[in-house]
Amino acid sequence: MHEFELINKYFSKLSKNNKGSLRLNDDVFFDKSKNLVISIDTYIQGTHFIDFKKPDLVVKKIIRSSISDLICKGVKPLYYFISGSGNKKTFSNINLKKISKSLNQEQKKYKIFLCGGDTVLSNKLSFSITSVGFSKKIIPRNNAKLGDNIYVTGNLGDSYAGLKILKKSININKNLKKYFINKYYLPNLHPKLINKLLSFANTSIDISDGLITDLEKLINKQKLSYKLFFDKIPISKNLEKLIKLKKFNKKNFFSKGDDYQILFTANSSKSRIISKFSKTSNIKISKIGKICSISHKSQIIDQKGKKIRLKDKGYYHQF
Repeated sequence: MHEFELINKYFSKLSKNNKGSLRLNDDVFFDKSKNLVISIDTYIQGTHFIDFKKPDLVVKKIIRSSISDLICKGVKPLYYFISGSGNKKTFSNINLKKISKSLNQEQKKYKIFLCGGDTVLSNKLSFSITSVGFSKKIIPRNNAKLGDNIYVTGNLGDSYAGLKILKKSININKNLKKYFINKYYLPNLHPKLINKLLSFANTSIDISDGLITDLEKLINKQKLSYKLFFDKIPISKNLEKLIKLKKFNKKNFFSKGDDYQILFTANSSKSRIISKFSKTSNIKISKIGKICSISHKSQIIDQKGKKIRLKDKGYYHQF
């Protein structure tokens, strides 16, 4: 079964009397009476990161992907807890110094504070991070409206290219190699967008599992569909260069996940406000599609109006 089947079958009933759990259908817990927002994520070697040869970068990647859950909800991350399991090699003095230095840098960059955690001796390397913020409201999941525009921040696909390079599936020059590997380890988050996002987004999610997978999660309990315009889905100039150089296809890159960009919908009346904010804040925000009636099948179309088929929509957690 996949993740949502598991949750619905075994755990949803346990949370039905707790409004803050949001029926276990979102990435955060939100206690409106206390303005409290909490997110928790677990990261396992081999699934969420390849290896631990660069502990300083791995730690930055998992911290950013964790606080991204709050940022996309319109919440400023403030506190975090980190727990790790690993062996003596994992927690060597050299690695611990690198981990501590990276955490300090991330704390300064995002103005967050370490509040606790745990360490466990184990042959399996994993980390769990709990992120905490405070807000009077959040942008919920499953709150898209018929006719909403679909937006995404930044560029998609760079992280996946970095992963392929690290796995030695793609061989390119040093400059491009460095660019994509940095994008894999250091996703570019948008904390400046937090307050504005609350003012114009109806629903939102961060892209961790892939554009299509996460878009379907975003509207999974609503009787709605989507139409995406393939040419509007943003990719970087470097990814365009790579695709052209290696004769790849854009459709094999844009929905692979690990982007940690914000995917949201907004009423068409907000279009001008969003465009203006994008320019003044220097945050790339692309209008990529439309929320449609369930009477129409969800689709991705090219410039000629032809449907594009994807073999792989993104990552699904299977159990």
